[in-house]
Amino acid sequence: MKKSVFYLLAFVSIIGFYACSEDPTLESGMDDASFNTDLLNVNPMDDPTGLVAPFSVVATIATGFSFTEGPAVDSKGNVFFTDQPNDKIYKWSANKGTISLFLQGTGRSNGMAFDRDGNLIACADLHGELWKIFPDGTHEVLVDNYNGKLLNGPNDVWINPVNGGIYITDPIFPRDYWDNDDPRKQSWPPTHSEQAETGKGGHVYYLAPGATELVRVTTLPAWNADSWPNGIVGTPDGSKLYVNQWNFDGTGGIWSFDINRDGTISNMKPFVPGLNFCDGMSMDKRGNVYVSAGQGVSVYNPRGVKVLDIVTGGATNNVFAGKNNKTLFITGPVTGVSTLEMRVKGVEKFNN
Repeated sequence: MKKSVFYLLAFVSIIGFYACSEDPTLESGMDDASFNTDLLNVNPMDDPTGLVAPFSVVATIATGFSFTEGPAVDSKGNVFFTDQPNDKIYKWSANKGTISLFLQGTGRSNGMAFDRDGNLIACADLHGELWKIFPDGTHEVLVDNYNGKLLNGPNDVWINPVNGGIYITDPIFPRDYWDNDDPRKQSWPPTHSEQAETGKGGHVYYLAPGATELVRVTTLPAWNADSWPNGIVGTPDGSKLYVNQWNFDGTGGIWSFDINRDGTISNMKPFVPGLNFCDGMSMDKRGNVYVSAGQGVSVYNPRGVKVLDIVTGGATNNVFAGKNNKTLFITGPVTGVSTLEMRVKGVEKFNN
């Protein structure tokens, strides 16, 4: 077993060493009474938004992972999430509350989302690829380049529920598991990218339904390509896209865009400027945006005003899941996964 993995945290400004583990400590057949509630952070009595369900608390339901990420919800409310340093995808059962291994050997998958056919679309940054993973665990590579050059390392993905078009973020986060002859290989902080003559070449790309080539959509003059585009989410009517940029110099934040009929984006506006360590995002049916960051998940209303903090001791991503689509499933703290029951439903599950 590899005893340490040099892994860049995507939501804090440090590079740490995390011990790789064997299979994590999984809670089997758990019910509400058996949740580990050491991380009690949200008191519904102190929640003026009414978003959190009565008597609900943040519960860490499994620990022992190395770095959890990429929660994706299927049509039944189950969640598939990644443990990237260990190159695994796990499944949380909405019906049983159990966690089981789904796939070993994932191309170092990070962010994921389900398409309308029930396949996992995964950002596999081992070779800078976007995968389609079928229910039996086999996969095909959808794209592995832009204009014939390696992508930085696809990080997160959002699928437009209206037409099935795929948006991915592509920051350059150097990985220790990249081969030494990989042109992306470099120390931290990164100084070059295959996608830019200078700088980081951080962009958002669009893969139209049935297409085999990416379209770079962050070509607007206001877009800062010398940053790390990270979390991404859109509205269920397919009209707006939200993208955050991870940075540590005050230029990070969340931006909103209009989605054009051809899949390109326009009308870039600051949604929550000045955020440095943004990561994965989700959205509820009221239009609130849930942003994972250093201490947990922050909730912003449709005007970009923070209305709630859900403290978990760290979070990389989140998604609404469960049989009623009201369970906020959080990959965090980074060595575990947590849940919080909500009053409001999410928008990302197909056929809900």
